[in-house]
Amino acid sequence: MQNAVVEVDGRRVWGSTATSYPPLLRAGTRVERCHDIELTEALLLGYDGRWGEPRSLAAAHARLAGTPVPPDPPPRAALPPGDGQGTLFEAAPPPADDPEILSKVYADQGHRLSLVGQPGRFKLLVAAESAGALIAVEMGAVGLPWRADIHHKLLVELLGEPSAVGGPPRRLAELTARINDAFGVRSLHPESPAEVLRAFTRAGIQLPNTRAWSLRDVDHPAVPLLLEFKELYRIWTAHGWAWCDAWVRDGRFRPEYVPGGVVSGRWATRGGGALQIPKVVRRAVVADPGWKLVVADAGQLEPRVLAAVSGDTRLAAAAASGDLYAALATDSFGGDRAKAKVALLGAMYGQTGGAAIPALATLRRHYPTAFDYVEAAARTGEGGGLVRSWLGRTCPPSSAPLGFSEDGAGAGARARGRFTRNFVIQATAAEWALTLLAMLRGRLAGTGAELVFFQHDEVMVHCPADRADEVSEAVHWAATRAGSLLFGDTAVRFPLDVSVVDCYADAK
Repeated sequence: MQNAVVEVDGRRVWGSTATSYPPLLRAGTRVERCHDIELTEALLLGYDGRWGEPRSLAAAHARLAGTPVPPDPPPRAALPPGDGQGTLFEAAPPPADDPEILSKVYADQGHRLSLVGQPGRFKLLVAAESAGALIAVEMGAVGLPWRADIHHKLLVELLGEPSAVGGPPRRLAELTARINDAFGVRSLHPESPAEVLRAFTRAGIQLPNTRAWSLRDVDHPAVPLLLEFKELYRIWTAHGWAWCDAWVRDGRFRPEYVPGGVVSGRWATRGGGALQIPKVVRRAVVADPGWKLVVADAGQLEPRVLAAVSGDTRLAAAAASGDLYAALATDSFGGDRAKAKVALLGAMYGQTGGAAIPALATLRRHYPTAFDYVEAAARTGEGGGLVRSWLGRTCPPSSAPLGFSEDGAGAGARARGRFTRNFVIQATAAEWALTLLAMLRGRLAGTGAELVFFQHDEVMVHCPADRADEVSEAVHWAATRAGSLLFGDTAVRFPLDVSVVDCYADAK
């Protein structure tokens, strides 16, 4: 394979895993470890506060050579399986990476890695990010088991029969008529927020938007109909018949995962909406005959991460239990679990009003080290500074287009503070989950089990039924190993809820 050109320290070195690995995988070559130049360059540029600069191999080499830096190529359009050329007439493979350029850029990145504040942690981040890129390609190739017949049946149950002329299905058409009747009009389109807002205005009701939480506070006969319509319309447009016909082939849903696609390090997908599968649609995710789905979900991950990174011994002691919120309640909140949860989430997400005020006061009094950790991140953000995750992923600068003001004061600064407050926790949680995934991939090698899904703090393995217990043990081991790799000797536990099921919808 022409892109497999450099191997250093037992790692395949290439410009982009997403480009170079698929041809190897199709040819039956499984790569154990790699170094992804593009993903590493993005991390290093971010660390230097140069977020958003070109990160391709060509760009990295141009910076090293002191020549003009070319822009990154635009993202490829997402194509459902079967939309491209057939396997008999494969598209031309990408140009081979130049071995000399790869070696020079790899050496330069290694030097830059040694200069960061915590090089050991940052190297772990780079290794986990590159391992994640391998897993993303493999999961896209294997695909998530998907029963199109079950999917079509549940769509009929929810939406009614599809329209013969391509319009909304029967249930949506009926709801549209009832919503029009409730407003006393004839041609309102419920999927149009502008039309719905005008209808409420004519009824003497002023609303800021048509989001569900705004509608629930309104006493009007159209509200329950609109809420039902919104839920069903979302399923029809995002995971309806057209989606299933386009994205499901040979019993598998094969999305394209994008490691590090979110600024916090969480994954995204290109096409298919794999990370937003509604619970009701999960009924179509069914293991093959003789196989099982092992679904693992990390409970209370971000609060546990806060306990680990802050070094708050009292919070870490609470996080050594199975239910962190219950332990906090017993320790400091008079047994009130709900109050303990409000306090901890308020501290991490910047919820400082209403019921959170007394709860936060209790949290600050009993867990000052953890509270000060997120407060310091918020103050840094409000002042326009950069914060980093535990392993060194750096948040975008305040000039990045993240949806809040850049004025450095007032509402814009507070929004920036809420972002950086959570970034240090969410990005670290993403690192823990990615490390778990990398550990699990290695543990499952040669077992026949397949990683088929990963979403934030949830992972799914498709395996022969007689290996389900072995896979469950491997998942627990990987969670423990990820915690020790990131945080060393800590009292904090990272428990998983693990379900062995035939259908994804039956998981805990």
